[in-house]
Amino acid sequence: MNPGTGVRIGCRAMFILAALTASTAWAVQDCELNGEPVNPANGHATEGRSGILRCRDLDSGQLVREQELQNGRFMGAVRYYAAGRLSREYSVNERGNMQGRSQEFAASGQLVRDASYEDGRQVGLARTYYADGQLQRASFYGPAGELAYAEFTSRGELRGLRCADRPVLAPVVDDARLCGFPLRTSTVAFMAENGAVHARATFVAGKRLRYETFQDNGLPAQQEEVTLTSRVERSFGPNGAKRREVLWAINGGKAVREREQEFAANGALTRERLWTQGELSSESTYYLNGQPRSKARYAMVDNKRLLETREFYDNGVLAAEGRYIDTGRYAPMPTGAHRRYDMQGRLKSESVYDSRGRIIRERAWDADGNLLRDDELSEDSSRKVYTR
Repeated sequence: MNPGTGVRIGCRAMFILAALTASTAWAVQDCELNGEPVNPANGHATEGRSGILRCRDLDSGQLVREQELQNGRFMGAVRYYAAGRLSREYSVNERGNMQGRSQEFAASGQLVRDASYEDGRQVGLARTYYADGQLQRASFYGPAGELAYAEFTSRGELRGLRCADRPVLAPVVDDARLCGFPLRTSTVAFMAENGAVHARATFVAGKRLRYETFQDNGLPAQQEEVTLTSRVERSFGPNGAKRREVLWAINGGKAVREREQEFAANGALTRERLWTQGELSSESTYYLNGQPRSKARYAMVDNKRLLETREFYDNGVLAAEGRYIDTGRYAPMPTGAHRRYDMQGRLKSESVYDSRGRIIRERAWDADGNLLRDDELSEDSSRKVYTR
C-alpha cells in the first residue's frame, strides 16, 4: 500500500466519523491544507499551520468550502460552495467573529445579499436582492441595531419603509425624499406583490405622522396619526366603518392611554373608557339606539378608590346602582346600598353591604311601593325579619 494513500484514507475515515457527530455543514467531506490531507476536527492536525483549508464532497468531489488558517487559527476568508458554485463569502477575525464584507449568491451566481460586519455585529448599509437582481431590501445598521430600511416588491415597487433621524440608505435608496428630509411632507404608498396599494404613510423629517393600511376591497383597515402630544389608533370593519379608536397622550416620549372607544357595524358608539394619568377613571356602554347601557366611574373617597356603577334600560331609565371598593383585584368589593329599579324608575330592591363587603340588610318593594320584605343578616347568614 502506498503510504500517502494510507494517510489520506485514515484522515477520511476520522473526518467522516467526526462529521457524523458534528454539524451537517461538515458532513462527509474530504479536506486538505496546502495540498495535504487534514482533519479539521482534530486540532493537532492544524496546530501552528497557515494556508487555505479546502473541503470537498466525498461523493461528487466538488468543492464545498474554503477557509483560511493563520498559525493554526481559523482567521480570514471563508467561502462556501453549492454544486461547485460560490454561495457565500465572508471573513472572520481572531475571535472567530464575522469581520468586513459578507456576500451570498444564488445558484445562478447572482448576488442576493451584501452586508458588512464589525466583530460579529452588522453595521452600515446592507442589501438583499431577488434572484433576478432586483433590489428586495436595503437596510442600515448602527450600534443599537437596525435604524432604517426600505423594502420592494419583485416589480420594484415600494413595499415597506422605516426612516432614521437622517438619510442613511443612499445611494441605494433615496430616503431623503421618501422620508421627508430635511423638513418637508412626504406621502408614500406601499404596494402589495399584486400591484395593489396595501398601505400609505406620511413622513416629515423621518417621523411617521400618519399610517394607514387597506383591506382587499380597498377600504381602510387600520389608521395611526401622531402629533407631538398625541397618537390616535383606529381600526375598521369590512364595510369601512370605524370599529375602534384609541387616543394616547405623549409626554416626554412616553405614551399614556387616555381614551378607548368601540363602535358597532353601523357606526354607533357602544363602549367608551377614559383614563386619567394612566388610571382608568370611567367606563360607559351604550345600546345601539344611543341610550346608555351602563356607566362606571372611579373616585377617591376617604383615601379609598371607589367604583360607582349605574345600569340603564334601553329607554334611558335607571335600572340599578351601587358602589364598590377597588381592591386591586378582579373582584371589587361591594359597599353601601345597592338598589334596583323597574322600567318606570320605581325602587324594586335594596341590598346594604358593610365595609367588609358582607351583606347586612335586604329590602324589596312591590310595583305600588309597598314594602314586601325587610331582612337583617347576621355574620352567620341568619336573618332577622322586620317585615313580610
